[in-house]
Amino acid sequence: MSMFPPDQPGTASQEDVQSNKWIAAAAYILFFLPLLAAKESRFAMYHGNQGLVLLLTSIAANVVLGLIPLLGLLLVPLANLALLVLAIIGIMNAINGTMKPLPLIGNVRIIKVP
Repeated sequence: MSMFPPDQPGTASQEDVQSNKWIAAAAYILFFLPLLAAKESRFAMYHGNQGLVLLLTSIAANVVLGLIPLLGLLLVPLANLALLVLAIIGIMNAINGTMKPLPLIGNVRIIKVP
């Protein structure tokens, strides 16, 4: 019997969580891993989406802040530190078996979660 009803949004079955926990954690480094290895997993695809949003935010922050002369030299490292903290939060959520959105950017949906 699963702890989480699989028909509710934001939840996954306990079996899904246990079998795809490490794929979900790795999604914050390689967001496409769940697309290749766990396409049917609601849990892994959720964290794959979070990893993709984090990657796109990182690219956007580095490009936009990098265009600002002088002030960008201070803001880019601060933004990268904040993004690293978000990645660690996401990895910890995946390892702990939770589907909590990342602060500030976690409610963006790009990848369809089954």
